[in-house]
Amino acid sequence: MKFILIGSSTGGPNQLKYLLKDVDIKNTCIVIAQHMSQSFIPSFVSQFNKEALSEVCIINDKEMLSNKIYICQKNTILTGTLNPIALWQDEVLSDFKPSVDLLFNSAIELSKTNKILAIILTGMGNDGAKSLLKLYKAGVKCLCENETDSVVYGMPKRAKDLNPELKPMSLKEIKKEILDFIE
Repeated sequence: MKFILIGSSTGGPNQLKYLLKDVDIKNTCIVIAQHMSQSFIPSFVSQFNKEALSEVCIINDKEMLSNKIYICQKNTILTGTLNPIALWQDEVLSDFKPSVDLLFNSAIELSKTNKILAIILTGMGNDGAKSLLKLYKAGVKCLCENETDSVVYGMPKRAKDLNPELKPMSLKEIKKEILDFIE
């Protein structure tokens, strides 16, 4: 199975819609950790699902993955090595919820048996930067949003600071990478 993992925060919902609303994800599972209050996630997912070509849903605990766009409502971990791969929710304490680092770190083992694209988008703080570097060192293709397109250039900047090999990209370039990955 192919996975696209995305972490975002401030400004993320509009960036996510730009990147994914008209994409037919076919043979790919997309999992998104968007920093947002648990109470707002259902309405965001409902609206996104109405606009998107592919199905957008909230992750249920211990859910078996399929070709959908999943939005984390809580801290989420990927488990398994080959099909079936499941998601489960974890009450691990973290500064950010849902935690991008927790999601990305859980994918390191999966990268041995699955093709993964990991992306850090706009947002405050450093969530996802360390785990994106770990994924990169494990051979995963990793991207970060550039300063020009970011609403807040905190998370992508921190990812770039930790990994000088990471090339900041425009949303248009990231969308092309997503489409190429899905094909």
